[in-house]
Amino acid sequence: MTTASPTSVDSAPIPPDQTDPGGGVLTGRYRALTLGIVSVVLLLAFEATAVNTAMPVAARQLDGLQLYAFAFSGYFTTTLFALVLSGQWCDRRGPLQPLFTGIAVFGAGLVVAGAAPGMWVFVAGRAIQGLGGGLVIVALYVVVGRAYPERLRPAVFAAFSSAWVLPSIVGPVVSGAVTDHLGWRWVFLAVPVLILLPLAVMGPALRRSMGVPPAGGWGREQPVAKGAEFDRRRTRLAAMAALGAGLLQYAGRRLDLIGLVPALAGVALLVPAVLGLLPAGTLRAARGLPTVILLRGVAAGAFFAAEAFIPLMMVTQRGLSPTLAGLTLTSGGLSWALGSWLQGRPGAERYREAMIRWGFLLTAVAIAGAALVLVPAVPAWVAAAAWGVGGIGMGLTVASVSVLMMKLSAPEDAGVNSASLQMSDALGNVLLVGLSGVLFSALGGGSVAAAHEAAEGTASAGAFTVIFLTMTGVALLGALLGGRVRRV
Repeated sequence: MTTASPTSVDSAPIPPDQTDPGGGVLTGRYRALTLGIVSVVLLLAFEATAVNTAMPVAARQLDGLQLYAFAFSGYFTTTLFALVLSGQWCDRRGPLQPLFTGIAVFGAGLVVAGAAPGMWVFVAGRAIQGLGGGLVIVALYVVVGRAYPERLRPAVFAAFSSAWVLPSIVGPVVSGAVTDHLGWRWVFLAVPVLILLPLAVMGPALRRSMGVPPAGGWGREQPVAKGAEFDRRRTRLAAMAALGAGLLQYAGRRLDLIGLVPALAGVALLVPAVLGLLPAGTLRAARGLPTVILLRGVAAGAFFAAEAFIPLMMVTQRGLSPTLAGLTLTSGGLSWALGSWLQGRPGAERYREAMIRWGFLLTAVAIAGAALVLVPAVPAWVAAAAWGVGGIGMGLTVASVSVLMMKLSAPEDAGVNSASLQMSDALGNVLLVGLSGVLFSALGGGSVAAAHEAAEGTASAGAFTVIFLTMTGVALLGALLGGRVRRV
């Protein structure tokens, strides 16, 4: 299965050893590789949970509550470009160079965000993080596709989800304590130090798994397609997608007639770019791979758009501290690992389509359940319980979609289709988190007056209600489309 704009790669990725020695992901030659790549996911997970906890305080101290959503969607806007770049980079030069480059750029973005004098610079730092994160995640998927046999891939994706467990427990507590006692800036400035250990530990394991000799340098693995050049058309389309998404977000912030100009320009750039980058038929949910790619964006967009506003809701509507507000999301990280583990059990493959549908339904129930906390009589712990249900749903859905993507992809398209999957994820986040930001501002949540009222816990719950109901509807749409992942 190829994308609408296939790359010029003609040769299939060749793993270091075509034979399957047996065993699991933590046995034999796979042990060091699994521990290495999971350490990278662990780092990204810790940063994400820490940011969710610190963001309400950061936005208020930087007088940027009106840009709250864009600190999240800005990350995914630049990720759109990095995903395509990383997919081509991996297919032509192997995954090590984009992986290590992405980690370095990610760390630089953390420093910019942590030192930001104002909200716009903070958003810029998040955008730099998005560049690094986009390079990293596609490279990790390609490593899985090249180094693991098909029978082990569900377990590897389950390990990815399991890597969120510890950060989900520790992240909010540590981030909340740092925010309360040292300031929110140190939540960002301290994380780059944690990058050094994964770099030192996983480097040799990754080089060995990619067939790189010890003297070959950190990024000199065997190219997947010798002599292949980057597809300038795909790179240009990726830049168009990122710029178009950015213009739409800017237009959404203005909410006036002048904002129609960047809105129309954004649509004019984004639509043809998405049509050219994603597999043909994705936007109309064609059966098979196109629907698989689409559902990744629907799931991620609905869940994370709601999740971005839960800590802010708990701080402003229920008067919780940043630590307790962040802990509300802990249950989601723990249960996500459970859902991902369930989809990787022996015999689960025959229920893949049903797991995707049920995953979306559980996500819809979770988002609607979290909104109940806006009713004063409902205990605050209900949001944590609801998010635990949503985590199971996302674990079932996201891991199953990843497994299906690999199964439906020809070997030579592994990088491009991995990039398409992550692009759908990023695009879903950009559009739905951006939409949530527009709704939040339009309904008064981002105004200066509302920000002042929010500090006293008296802001209207209307903006949050509309956001959660909208995302519940998006999740239900995903459940309806779940039956189209099977090719006729």
